Amino acid sequence: MHHDIVIIGAGIAGLSAASELARLRGTGRGICVLEAENAVAQHTSARSAQQLIPSYGPEPVLELTRWSIAALAEASADLPSPLVWPSPFVVAGSPADVAAETVPGLRRMSGTDLFALCPELRADAARYRTAAVDGAAVRSDATALLAWHRRRAESAGVAVRTGFRVTGARRAGSTWELLPAATSPGTEPDDVVRAGTVVNAAGAWAEHVGSLLGGAPQGLQPLRRTAALVRLDTAMPAEHPMVMDAAEHWYYRPDPVGAMISVGESEPSEACDAQPHPGAVERLIATIHEHTELRITGVAKAWTGLRTERASDVPVCGWDPAADGVFWLAGQGGYGFQTSAAMAAAAAEQIVTGGVGGWLTPETVAALQPERAA
Repeated sequence: MHHDIVIIGAGIAGLSAASELARLRGTGRGICVLEAENAVAQHTSARSAQQLIPSYGPEPVLELTRWSIAALAEASADLPSPLVWPSPFVVAGSPADVAAETVPGLRRMSGTDLFALCPELRADAARYRTAAVDGAAVRSDATALLAWHRRRAESAGVAVRTGFRVTGARRAGSTWELLPAATSPGTEPDDVVRAGTVVNAAGAWAEHVGSLLGGAPQGLQPLRRTAALVRLDTAMPAEHPMVMDAAEHWYYRPDPVGAMISVGESEPSEACDAQPHPGAVERLIATIHEHTELRITGVAKAWTGLRTERASDVPVCGWDPAADGVFWLAGQGGYGFQTSAAMAAAAAEQIVTGGVGGWLTPETVAALQPERAA
């Protein structure tokens, strides 16, 4: 089957790109999303912290995040339930650690004000002497956001095909032919997906997919991050901010189950269905107990996600310099959901109109472009 555009990957990057491409083109017909698993958003996109933080990341990410939050807040006005809603983000620790982990201009607090906002922090822990508060941060409903993008895309005519793992690719004139896992010398033509443009939104597998397409290496590296939903003996208020330890980068936030807790490790990994290391969740719980008064009574769910990033820590969103018709939409790292609306809009404009409008600075657009092979 031939399509105008094929998107490889049905996580937040691929689904948001599909819905935005359909909107900008006025139709989703001719667009197909291919997902290797038997359902969409089975890996990192299903393991989000669900917090969008406009003070988190390098400058290009900050701009993408601000735009994305505004766009999702505007979209929420027409929905029965919001996609995002206000939820402050607090970074607590020593003055030096807090300054190193935050941007200038955030509200600072210390002493009684800090412990009044976050009474669960151990007042006898000398490390918690000050904090920076990002009052512009928002919480998101990741499941609803993914479903919203898919609904927008499919209602416009986009085809979403699961269970199609791309294992090979070849260029035939101006057309890409994507080969499924079962491809053999006797493969029938209907088993091959053809497209003029291929969008590589394969998440942790993006570097591998790029190599199948003959693209320039982007140095994308998956990094582990383990988290858990835990039950508490005393519930946290729903409006309680998300809190991060500035020194060790572990964090927690309220959840209907009790709390979400995570450790900010950055251990390199191969692309895989990552799972927590033995003892990792127990060590995380011990850390939470050591530094807070939160009492964890059980684990409802634990997981490890792979955030995939370039050395620059800036996502890649642009045409491959070596492979015709290949567009990169990857490397969102820990900023996938919080930059998703802006990344999808930037990708759609480049694919449909050939460039990004003035809503992004030239510096950000330049930073997003794929690196050339050495």
